[in-house]
Amino acid sequence: MFRVTRFMRELIAPTPVTARRDPPGPVVIWNLIRRCNLTCKHCYSISADTDFAGELTTPEVHAVMDDLHRFGVRVLILSGGEPLLRPDIFEITARAKRMGFYVGLSTNGTLIDAAMIGQVAAAGYDYVGISLDGIGATHDRFRRKPGAFAASLDAVRLCRAHGIKVGLRFTLTQDNQAELPAMLALMGREDVDKFYLSHLNYAGRGNKNRGDDVLRGMTRAAMDLIFDTAWQSACDDDGREFVTGNNDADGVYLLHWAADRFPDRLDHLRGKLMEWGGNASGVNVANIDNLGDVHPDTFWWHYSLGNVRQRPFSAIWRDVSDPIMAGLKARPRVIGGRCGMCRDFAICGGNTRVRALQLTGDPWAEDPACYLTDAEIGVAPGRARVEVTRYRGRVRHA
Repeated sequence: MFRVTRFMRELIAPTPVTARRDPPGPVVIWNLIRRCNLTCKHCYSISADTDFAGELTTPEVHAVMDDLHRFGVRVLILSGGEPLLRPDIFEITARAKRMGFYVGLSTNGTLIDAAMIGQVAAAGYDYVGISLDGIGATHDRFRRKPGAFAASLDAVRLCRAHGIKVGLRFTLTQDNQAELPAMLALMGREDVDKFYLSHLNYAGRGNKNRGDDVLRGMTRAAMDLIFDTAWQSACDDDGREFVTGNNDADGVYLLHWAADRFPDRLDHLRGKLMEWGGNASGVNVANIDNLGDVHPDTFWWHYSLGNVRQRPFSAIWRDVSDPIMAGLKARPRVIGGRCGMCRDFAICGGNTRVRALQLTGDPWAEDPACYLTDAEIGVAPGRARVEVTRYRGRVRHA
């Protein structure tokens, strides 16, 4: 996750640049249930409105939580499917809060109505993220359900009325990129705390629909708007937060956005971006799915690192005998193509590995969704590209 607002505040009031520091344990995004009342176009878990066999039981969830806490995990994002369809969701939440976890809820919002909002408020979620893919009919088409937009927007309003920190999550594609300005305007009108722009990642239905991924020019225009809006928000000190996800090239692009505006602060910004370090899959971000399989992040459901029923999460996460985990935890990672040649590699860390895997079959190839030009990343035109091959589970330059 790229916390845009944090870096805008650095341009206003710089803080000392320090070495990159990892938290004691990763942020764990936990898909507690695969069932969902919607069948969204870009769903990475390919959820549907049906029960899926073999999901973790309540006692098993509790046991995993104990291990996570001992391991140093302090942030849980409860997701699905639709997590509010899980009968024990509020029991799980209450236990997590008692243990001292920061607990976020990732929901489509359609189930948060007047009858449920009291339970959601009482649960004490630190943050509730609600997905909106556009205004009105656009959102309904993505979610494949008439009335979904109205129900989700009502959930946003109910959360605000009950003092719950709430955010909008918007996945950018060719089909909805024109509605980004309206989404940001909606955020302002509804006094929403946070806006999360997610670049499309190639997993689940998102992989099947990757032809809808935005063109590079559209991505740049969207990021310019996000940066401009976040800058004004930081200047106004209105407390709103803007973040992006699933394309760590956003950090490098921010340098170029700032170059013409704040040339005297560019070195400081570069230092803070290197302190951030880019992609954190397999390091500071983890995923547990509904069956207990552990993944480097939520877009790696096709690849299991192990199952919490057979081994504790703490053991799975430290095990670098797995070639994917070894490659993700390497500092620096060994990445080929434009990524490996990029002068700002230390900022984005090679971007999102699963996109490279889906398009090339090689997780260590360049990320095809980097939207900066060769000149912007210091790759000379016509220069031979570094090829990377895998050899016995490791990567080496060919």
